[in-house]
Amino acid sequence: MTRKKYTDHARTYRDNVSPASSEVSFQTVVEQTDLFIVAEKDLSTEALNAIHEVRSIIKCYSVLNPQFSTSLVPIDVLDQSHPVIIAMAKAAAHCSVGPMAAVAGAVAQYVADKLRPVSANVLVENGGDIYMHSTVKRKVALLSEPDSGAKIGMLIDAEDFPLAICSSSGTIGHSLSLGSGDLVTVRAKDAHFADAAATALANMLKSPADVPLVIEKARTLTEHGLDGIFVQYDSKIGAWGDIELVAL
Repeated sequence: MTRKKYTDHARTYRDNVSPASSEVSFQTVVEQTDLFIVAEKDLSTEALNAIHEVRSIIKCYSVLNPQFSTSLVPIDVLDQSHPVIIAMAKAAAHCSVGPMAAVAGAVAQYVADKLRPVSANVLVENGGDIYMHSTVKRKVALLSEPDSGAKIGMLIDAEDFPLAICSSSGTIGHSLSLGSGDLVTVRAKDAHFADAAATALANMLKSPADVPLVIEKARTLTEHGLDGIFVQYDSKIGAWGDIELVAL
C-alpha cells in the first residue's frame, strides 16, 4: 500500500524553533540547498559562501564522475578526492547506499564547521538533517506527524556536541525513500554517516512489524559511529541507544 507523502514546501516546521535570547535564526538558500541556521549573530554572508564552496566540491566531482551523483549503491572514489567526497563515500559504504544519501548531512556539517570559528553556538538544519555546535543543552523536535506538530523531542547535553541528528521518512519530505515509515532519526557524531544511516534504515521500514528489525540493524552500525535511533511507523515507536526523549 502506498502511503500519503507529506511535503512541506514552506518548511513551516521551522516556525517552531526557539533560539536562545542571545541567538538569531536565518535562512540561506542556493538552488536546491535550503538551510535554516541558528547562530550568535546573522552570518548569512558567511553561510552563503560556505554553501557555494561545498556545492562546488560535490558538483565538480560529479561532473567528472557522474556515477557519484546517480548510484544507489556504494562506489569507490579517488584517494586524492576532497575530504567531503571521501566522507560521503565512506558513509555510503558503511550503510550500503549511494553516496548522495549523505549529501544533506555533508552540507550541514560543512557549513556549521565553517561558521564555528565566529559563533561558538551554531545549528544548521538541511531538510531535517541537523549538525550542531553548542555550549548548552538542546531539544531537537521529532517531526513524525507534521499536521499535528512535533510532540516529542530529543534532549542533548552540552558535553555531547558537536553532534548530528539526521532523519529520513517514507511519508515526509522530498527525499527518495524505499520505505513507507513515518520517521527514522539517527544520532551520530558525523553528519555524513548519520544521513546515510537514516536513509538506509528508513528504506527497511515498510510496516509496523519492521520497527524492531530496523533497531536491530542500527545496533550493527554502532562500530561505524551510530549512537542512537528513533523509529516510528503509525503508532508503533521504538528507540535505542543514547536517546533521551522529552515532551515538547
